[in-house]
Amino acid sequence: MATTDSARPEPTPEPRVSERRAPSVVRTDDGRRIAYATYGPPTGDPLVFLHGTPGSRRLGALLEPSARANDVRVIAPDRPGYGRSSPKPGRTIADAAASVRPVLDDAGAERAPLVAFSGGAPYALSTAATLDERVTGVDLLAGATPPSFTEDAPAVQRLLTGLASATPSVLGALFRGQAWVAGRADPSFVVGQYAADADAVPADAAATVKADFLAAFERHRSGAVTEFRVAGGDWGIDLGAVDVPVRLWHGTADANVPIAGARRLVEALPTADLRTLDGADHLGTLLRAAPEALARPR
Repeated sequence: MATTDSARPEPTPEPRVSERRAPSVVRTDDGRRIAYATYGPPTGDPLVFLHGTPGSRRLGALLEPSARANDVRVIAPDRPGYGRSSPKPGRTIADAAASVRPVLDDAGAERAPLVAFSGGAPYALSTAATLDERVTGVDLLAGATPPSFTEDAPAVQRLLTGLASATPSVLGALFRGQAWVAGRADPSFVVGQYAADADAVPADAAATVKADFLAAFERHRSGAVTEFRVAGGDWGIDLGAVDVPVRLWHGTADANVPIAGARRLVEALPTADLRTLDGADHLGTLLRAAPEALARPR
């Protein structure tokens, strides 16, 4: 976790990050609400962005410049139990498409590529495997990998996964406390969890990362607790069924998701390639890879 240093000079005021419009909300057949935001030109080619764990639709704002440059309409949903989306009791990674299909339908997108950051990766792969007629390709930016694919998972990840399984209420309380502190702290408190040098992250990007973290917990903690629990076990995905092109973008200095897992994952996918970003950390991979990911021919 990041901490602030009282000896630092007073930070410059952080940019204000507000949603330009209220998120759209679609109701599922089982009565749940799924909220999503859009970025880029409204008439652009659709692309679905899946946030990390924890995360929200607000992270999609980082893709706005690339979306406008490539005439792409980014559709960024809150997964169940995050932001303004209803929790989905008993949800798994394997049923991810049940929360993506309604968003595609509501946004008028017949088919679209998926771009996922960090903990969004398993949900992108699951959707591609089970909703292949609606998915044209997948880009995983610093994507999480199956736990069996890495032997050096960070200690913090192991702790959160353990709490999610053994004492979910404790983890929920921890997230509540983190969100309270984050709302009153410099953005570096949040950014430091994803970047080796929080001060090197552009101020506007740092403000968006903070807004994303706060939005993730604005109504629920169950989304993050559930995802840490299910991601720590068998994902329930037939990786061999992912037959659309998959590109993995991974930084060599990613301490959150070590690149060794990405090297194993790319070998398990039928049509995937790995693009390494020298010296990039977790957040740096997202910032550096997003422009090329959104430039994918459609």
